[in-house]
Order: sequence, then C-alpha cells, then structure tokens
Amino acid sequence: MQAKSISQQNLDDFSRQYNGDCCRLAMTNAFSRTAIDELAFNKKAAEKLQHKFSIHIETMKATAQLQSGRCWLFAALNVLREKLAKDLNLEEFEFSQSYAAFWDKFERVNYFYECVLETAALPLDDRTVAHILRTGVEDGGQWDMFVNLVEKYGVVPKDAMTETYQSGHTHMISHLLNQSLKKGALALREMAQAGEGEDALQQKKNQLLGQAYSFLCSCYGEPPKTFDFEYVDKDKVYHCQRNLTPRAFFQQYIGSLERYVSIINAPTADKPYNKTYTVQYLGNVVGGRQVKYLNLPMQELKEAVIAQLKDGQVVWFGSDVGKFGQRELGIWDDKSFDYELATGLDIQLTKEQRLDSWDSCMTHAMVITGVNLDENGKPNRWRIENSWGDDKGDKGYYVCSDSWFDLLVYQAVIDKKYLGEKAALLDQEPVLLKPWDPMGALAR
Repeated sequence: MQAKSISQQNLDDFSRQYNGDCCRLAMTNAFSRTAIDELAFNKKAAEKLQHKFSIHIETMKATAQLQSGRCWLFAALNVLREKLAKDLNLEEFEFSQSYAAFWDKFERVNYFYECVLETAALPLDDRTVAHILRTGVEDGGQWDMFVNLVEKYGVVPKDAMTETYQSGHTHMISHLLNQSLKKGALALREMAQAGEGEDALQQKKNQLLGQAYSFLCSCYGEPPKTFDFEYVDKDKVYHCQRNLTPRAFFQQYIGSLERYVSIINAPTADKPYNKTYTVQYLGNVVGGRQVKYLNLPMQELKEAVIAQLKDGQVVWFGSDVGKFGQRELGIWDDKSFDYELATGLDIQLTKEQRLDSWDSCMTHAMVITGVNLDENGKPNRWRIENSWGDDKGDKGYYVCSDSWFDLLVYQAVIDKKYLGEKAALLDQEPVLLKPWDPMGALAR
C-alpha cells in the first residue's frame, strides 16, 4: 500500500472535529493546569479499596530501596525476614540489602563477560549481541537469581553491612560500570576473534573482574566474611552469636529455598499454559539455578497465592506498577482511572495485547501480605508490602484491586506444595524465550 501524507483537507477536518467537541475544549483548559492522572481519577471507585482484609498476615515495618532498582532483593529479603523474626521472637529486623546487591552486581559482571565470550563470533549488529551489550548490568532481577546469591554467599543482618549513599542511589554505579563493561566486552571480542586461547581470555576477564570488584567495594563497602549477630527480642532479652559466616547464618536461620518456584500468567499465543519457560541470557551466577517459570491461568495462580496466604506465608510477586496507581493513597486500580473519558483516546488493551505490544511488562517486585475474600470466597482486593518507604499508603503498605491484579500481575513465587498436581509440570524442560522477552523485563 502506498504511503500517504497528511493533507490540508485532513487538517481542516480534524480542526473542526476538535473545535466542535465541548468535552475536548473543556479538557484543554483542565490539562493546562492539572496532571492527567488527577483528572482521570475516579474517587468513588477508589473509595472501595479500603485497607482492610479478611486474610491479613502481620508483617514488619515497610523498607525503603531509595533511588535504586533493588525491589526484587528487598521483596525477597522481606519474605525471609518474616521467618527469622518469628523464630527469634523479634519485633523488627532487616537483612542487608547492600550485601545481596554487591554480590549480584559482581556475579553479573562475570555473567556478562561469559555471555560476551559465548557470542564473540557473531557480528556486533546481531540482535542478541546488541541486547547483551545494551543491557549490561542493571539493578533488577528475578527470584531464581536471588536464590543463586543466598545459596552461594548467604545473608547478613543490616547491621553487618549498612547502606551507603551509592547503594541507595545506583544510577551512576550502573552508568560507570556499564561503560567499563562495554570496553571490556569489545576487548574480549577482539581477542576471541583473533584466535586467542582460553587461558588468555580468562586472564583478561579476571583482570576486568578485579577492577569491577574494587569499584563495587568503593560503592558498597567490602562484604564481611564473618560478623557477630546481636539482637534483643520482644521480651527485651539480649542475644549474641559470635563469628558467624554469611552462609552459616543463612543455613541456620533460613535453610533451603528449593521448594519455592515461580509461576507466571502470560496469556500470549507464544506461551501456552502448563508449560515451563526460561529466558536466554537471563541470570547472574554462572552455573547457578536457571530462571524458570511455569505458566498458569490467572485463576490457578491466584488459588495458589491464596492457599499460601491462608497458611500464614507471604508471597513474593512481580507486576507492572506504572499503571493505574495513586501513591499518596497507596492504591493500584484500573477502575479508579478513566483515561478514555479524560483524553478521548481508545486505550483499552487486554493483558495479551499489552504483552505483545510491549505496553506492559514486569517492572517491580513486592510482597503480598493479605487478601480480602467476599461472601463467595472470591478475592476483591490484595494487601501489598512495598519497598518505597513508609510515608505513602498505609505506612508503606498498598492495596490493589482484583481487576488490577488480573491485568498487571505477572508472577508469584509459591511453595510448590500449593500447586497440587500441577507441581509435576515443573519437571518439564523449559521452552527457551528470546533474551528480550517481556518475562525477563524485571531483571533489567
């Protein structure tokens, strides 16, 4: 079909249409002084999202990831701290997010260089090579990547490795580190294409790893090899364990995370339900646990989440928080924002359409700590522990509607015992998705 430009007749028609539309003229004045989100807000719908729940797991004070993309680490460590606090009768506790972030960054530098070496024979304009170089090392991550970190490096209390300015403001860390990685990648590709042997390539990689380690130590501090675990329980009794290693601490108080698995809801044609999936070149620890998802219908995903909540266990999950949200009230609800009325645009998309067109993907990980079930046992709103501090919502806790959950929640981490017979599906060899698939977006 021949391309056609916009004609003067088109412009005249569009102008008459606009000037004859009283709603659009009124909104022109409103838009000039007020944010579109505020004008689209539906107060009546939002008032239905009360911070009250029939299933409510009492959890600790909301944490703050500050200006960083460490939501997945905060959410995962917030899940783990509930177990430790319950076992030790603690009122408050935090694991060190900086400790986990340091080792994630460092391991991902190595993972990045190994991906570069694996694809060194491909041209620079190959889409996979371009994706690896463009992505570099970022803050985001996935549940299986978290498991890799804690199984290899353990965990430490926040007192043992506290926050720094850089750990809470990571833009420049990523910017500078990725510049270094790109230079190192080009050098490794050149060496590989010149026929340099494995020993020479690994020697060069180790040199680059040493630079990255020192830089990360400057940003986060060097991770402790041992520490003293001191705490005061709810009964005001002081306790202390001396000279613990991070791995010993993890094994003593957390143990194995093997039984926790990722289920997703991705209703797209390329991802049939009841099959497992992984994303190419998505990971952090070379040789570690593979990122793996089981795709299930949303009803089955919610049933597993509710079953886990009923047993008093909170749930790590991934969603797209950039849509239909109001931070001050601490709500996410597609029914509380009427953008079609405010804008005159047709912007209704199904979940499948949102994924296929890259309108939506996983952008943030949080923790589900409750749900409200109606008289028929069906969920109508969910309680969310966020990591954006405690000055918004209900002291840092948010609520999302069930319709928002259906539309914009993509992943939940579940003890596989709550999957029933579906747990056997996890033994399937996963389908390999492209590196740029939306299911890998949370790690970028």
